[in-house]
Amino acid sequence: MRMKHLCLLALIACPAQAETKMTPSQFETFTRDTTVFFNRHDAPYGAEQYLRDRRVIWSFLDGTCQRGIWFGEGDEICFLYDDQPDALCWYFFDDGVRQSARIVGDDPADDLVVVGKSSDPLVCPGPDVGVSYRP
Repeated sequence: MRMKHLCLLALIACPAQAETKMTPSQFETFTRDTTVFFNRHDAPYGAEQYLRDRRVIWSFLDGTCQRGIWFGEGDEICFLYDDQPDALCWYFFDDGVRQSARIVGDDPADDLVVVGKSSDPLVCPGPDVGVSYRP
């Protein structure tokens, strides 16, 4: 019985890290002038390069890149890409240990998890090989 109480006490004393939504300002600070790499379900998913003036370049790491912009909409971070008519909005979280992203309305099990940041730009050689793009 005593062990049961100690286990319960340990759970109360060490609560799980709470997810805290990033504000658009916090998100901008976190991403400014970086390339962020994401995993989904413990596998590489993609990367996004964050440029000046809230411009972005997204890649599923297949050599093809989509250019767009991001903007804040309340506590949502929304992305509008050149080849898509509608914005896609996300919540970005920071629990003090890790950062993650969730499409608004999606299951938390499908969150993207930040696995790295780099000051290097994305490599976007295709499909327009021979065309050079400099942000």
